[in-house]
Amino acid sequence: MLHEILLSLSGHPSPLLTAELSNTDSSSSSAALSPSERQLLASAAHLSDLHVKLIKHAARITASHPSTVCRAIATAIQSVHLAALRRKVLEVEAGILRHDPDLVGAYGIVPLTAVMGEFQQWTRRLEWLWEVVQFVEAKDADGRLCWGARAIDRLRAELQSGYRDVEEAAQTLVAAAETAWLRQVSAWIFYGRLPSATGGEDFFIRAAESPDEDYVSVPGLLPAFVTPATARSMLFIGRSLNQIRARSTTLSTASDFNNTASKLQAIADLKSPLNSASFTGTIRDIRQSLSQDILEQILPLSEVMSTMQLLREFFLLGRGEFAMAITQEADERIRGRWRRAGNLVSDKEGGGSVQNVTVRSGEVSAALARAWASLSSFEQRQSDDSDALLDRARDLLRLQLVKSKPDIAAHARPGLSEAAVALLADAPFNALLFSVPVTLAMQLPPAVDMVLSPSDMQLYGCINSYLVSLRRAHIRLTDLWKLTSLRRHYPGPRGATEYARELRQRWSARSQVLRGTWTTASAAIFFLGETEAYFQTEVVAGLWRGFRAWLTGEAQQQDAHDVVGAVATADEMDISDDGADDGEAKDDGAFQRARAPATRPTTSSSSAAAAAAGAPRKDRHDQQTLASGHAVYLDTLVHRLLLTQDAYTRPLYALLVHIDHLVTHIQRLHGIFTSVDLETDAGVVDAFADLAAEEAQVLQRLRGVERSVRDAIDDVVAALERLSVDEAFLQVWEGEGAVAAQMEEDLAPPGEVYRPARVGGLNRLLVQLKFGT
Repeated sequence: MLHEILLSLSGHPSPLLTAELSNTDSSSSSAALSPSERQLLASAAHLSDLHVKLIKHAARITASHPSTVCRAIATAIQSVHLAALRRKVLEVEAGILRHDPDLVGAYGIVPLTAVMGEFQQWTRRLEWLWEVVQFVEAKDADGRLCWGARAIDRLRAELQSGYRDVEEAAQTLVAAAETAWLRQVSAWIFYGRLPSATGGEDFFIRAAESPDEDYVSVPGLLPAFVTPATARSMLFIGRSLNQIRARSTTLSTASDFNNTASKLQAIADLKSPLNSASFTGTIRDIRQSLSQDILEQILPLSEVMSTMQLLREFFLLGRGEFAMAITQEADERIRGRWRRAGNLVSDKEGGGSVQNVTVRSGEVSAALARAWASLSSFEQRQSDDSDALLDRARDLLRLQLVKSKPDIAAHARPGLSEAAVALLADAPFNALLFSVPVTLAMQLPPAVDMVLSPSDMQLYGCINSYLVSLRRAHIRLTDLWKLTSLRRHYPGPRGATEYARELRQRWSARSQVLRGTWTTASAAIFFLGETEAYFQTEVVAGLWRGFRAWLTGEAQQQDAHDVVGAVATADEMDISDDGADDGEAKDDGAFQRARAPATRPTTSSSSAAAAAAGAPRKDRHDQQTLASGHAVYLDTLVHRLLLTQDAYTRPLYALLVHIDHLVTHIQRLHGIFTSVDLETDAGVVDAFADLAAEEAQVLQRLRGVERSVRDAIDDVVAALERLSVDEAFLQVWEGEGAVAAQMEEDLAPPGEVYRPARVGGLNRLLVQLKFGT
């Protein structure tokens, strides 16, 4: 019987032991067992049953579970805990054979209590291991087996159970699980390789299905100790290694960066359970080493600065002539389109169907090409030097039709909420230029996609459509003043005839009719001028200056100058005890010296690139830090341009539409007046037109549009007033949310984190608008 108990505890099923417990016949030997002996046998049967089930299920997990981490956990259960239990059984058996007094009593009697007492501590451990095995094999609501990150989180939570034996068991399983996970991470961050098809389903990095991205990170597959910023850095490292392998001609493999062995050793030296801070620091060191050894050769900072300058000049309208050129070409295309539509009536063969009205992609590309030509001629007139940035923009920028909503990844925008991303995707401003959705896009140069993501370019397209629509409305309104015959009438010479007086009366009547129209147009021009000036000089230019200073390292140098200036000021104040006047003068001079770098003029794109190239290597940001800082800069720019505020963009879009109607009606009225003058003065009569009726109809519609424009201006100003007192919006306006999302778990040192520059608030714009009205 004793031998059968030991065999059952070793993991062999014992039908005899089960039969003894279940048999209650008085004639059997089991009837002589006391209740305490039955309890001891039941404990032995329970341990045996747990051991047998653990062997069976752990072997099944090891053989067929899709998760490498879960297979490592099952292997650790087999090789560590179950093997330790079998060694314990052998130790007990050896003690009995040696007649160990702790196990063998007088006359060679082996008490069952002593034997089972040796295995008492194993009961809770095996029960806990069985719970772990059941957890690993269980399926969630979607029918999916447990994945590695979920198993690691469960085991790490068990370290705090309060039971020492459970904590020790959990420690061994956590070490096995984290080691298996670190092997997957090492293959990715050192060689850019994803785990194999067998066991790699639960790795947090996957090959992307979208053509815009090569790899994506799945947050649900991350262990809890891995911060989102650490995951982004690991994704960046592996993606960069793959890009190096695919593009590099001077570097044969992606593992050529220095100290690879030392970095591997740094991963191996991590202690289990992994500490979030130490793991984050190790990943940061690997990322910086990769950046300094290889990525700076492939993507120098001067290339990043040149690309950022291009985005500033053409997407953010740093060159106002670009917006003017593309607006004029778009208007010319629209006029040509409606001229073709007017010929549909006389097209007898029907060949000029709706295709003559629909805007085609070729027309949009041709408009951009003509805009480049006009810009080139303008640059040649201004200067004989060739503009390298303009040539690069001509090669990279594309104006294309939008066939679907912009796919802005919300998970890639830490400073934008999902509601803000959805609002940006539905923004209607891209349909104002050509009357169909059109966006400006850029083909990213090689390796620049390490810093710029597809969602960044989608946001740049949204901002460009927004700014161009404002500029377009402003240009169209100011072009009305070129219709000289509507604005002024030159008096006839002395001794003018009755015809001159008739012309004067005709113009006076028209001037009286259009007085309200010109007033409304002037108010709209003032509103657009002040809004554009605020957005361009305060928001866009202010943020760009701060971001460029951060890119080139001027911000850190400025901080150092400020500290030195402050120390110098303090020293001078301590030294100058001769008199108050002397001290004040010296203090003022030190203050001016400390503030001088902040007020120096901005540099051009070439000088900025030169400054970036000449920056000390230790002051340069790695590519991941650049990408993170640029995301904060872009998200803050979107917020400060009010693109995420539907209460503002909705009435603003309505105002722009009403301005288009106003301009169209005025131009139509000008054509009617011209036809009336020809009919009255030269006798040119159009038999198919009722000019008087058309004039009355257009004037009636013009009065309605004037009211709509004035009401829309009031609505936009009211929306600005509400936003100026909205505390939640003001926090977003300052960009603190984007900075917090970057700094909360960012891998960049505190001194390298980009902070958006502070610019004037909405009150400054409101004061200008209200003063003008």
